[in-house]
Amino acid sequence: QVQLVESGGGLVQAGGSLRLSCVASGLVFTDYTMGWFRQGPGEEREFVAAIRPTGGSTYYTDSVKGRFTISRDNAKNTVYLQMNGLKPEDTAVYYCGSNLGAGIYGPNLYDYWGQGTQVTVSS
Repeated sequence: QVQLVESGGGLVQAGGSLRLSCVASGLVFTDYTMGWFRQGPGEEREFVAAIRPTGGSTYYTDSVKGRFTISRDNAKNTVYLQMNGLKPEDTAVYYCGSNLGAGIYGPNLYDYWGQGTQVTVSS
């Protein structure tokens, strides 16, 4: 069965950095666009970043542009999210998702999800 397993979350002070990883199994990784989403308490899951199967195209929500970088290693079936300059408003559970279609931004477009990893940024 398909599994996506995130890791790398934690507690960090404002201005700090974290690197999230998501390892995929049970699917043909190079067929899928991979995305990162986040969800705060009482909020809807929101798009953060996505990367196409070859890694040639990346997409970001405006609030993280210039601070976050998404990348993938297809040989390791892994997608990463490097987060620099973290702010308290980045606090959320971060999820990775896999997407076979052309769309990017809607969580309903993603077929599989990981269990999430908590990121907490203190001020």
